Amino acid sequence: MRRMDDSAAQLAADLERRILDAIRRGASMEDIAGLKESDVATPDAAIRALKDGNARFFSGQATRPEVSANERRAQIMGQTPYAAILACSDSRVPVELVFDQGLGQLFVVRVAGNVVGEAGLGTLEYAVRHLDVHLIVVMGHEACGAVAAALLPEEKVAQEPEHLQALIRRIQPSVQAMPPIRDKKARMREAVLNNVRHQVSILRQQAVIREAEAAGQIRVIGAYYEIGSGAVDFLIDEEDLRP
Repeated sequence: MRRMDDSAAQLAADLERRILDAIRRGASMEDIAGLKESDVATPDAAIRALKDGNARFFSGQATRPEVSANERRAQIMGQTPYAAILACSDSRVPVELVFDQGLGQLFVVRVAGNVVGEAGLGTLEYAVRHLDVHLIVVMGHEACGAVAAALLPEEKVAQEPEHLQALIRRIQPSVQAMPPIRDKKARMREAVLNNVRHQVSILRQQAVIREAEAAGQIRVIGAYYEIGSGAVDFLIDEEDLRP
């Protein structure tokens, strides 16, 4: 871990030096933006970067990556995130902090229950087509209120406002066939994981994402964030992702 941190620091120092040199030469903002390229170039490397970042977070060794004013300047004309994350809007799930990532590294979509909707799908298609991300992660979390609502009796759901009902109904198919689990915490975890798998399956059926994954440009995986521990469990293998 220490060697990787030193390497990252060296890369940041090299970038800072190149940006300063460009500024002194009177480079344009577009030229400066071209100096900032993602150092995560494959789906496997993207998964590793997220795992390493989360390990730093839950072990209390987060670096909280910050960038200098000159590095921010390098991002004015463009961005180079390596992963897109579809996460819940829950205030206890700050995505960049959970993965210990800095500005410009993650392209994040947040919606209650981490459900795939039209706006979110369009955002992810943009990330694939125009930002060259290498990974899409659907991340659910411990004690998700939206998933808990999807487990409620229909008469309870029907009492919610129209648009909230529509959101809950995007989750319901993933939890309707839940096996009987007496332990409430275990039942909720299974429900959240089922919803993650369901949303991953929906994404993988969309043409833009399906074609990019088939070409090896991206991978689509799932994840589960434990609020209590700060750890993220990754669903990567096909067996783990099967609805």
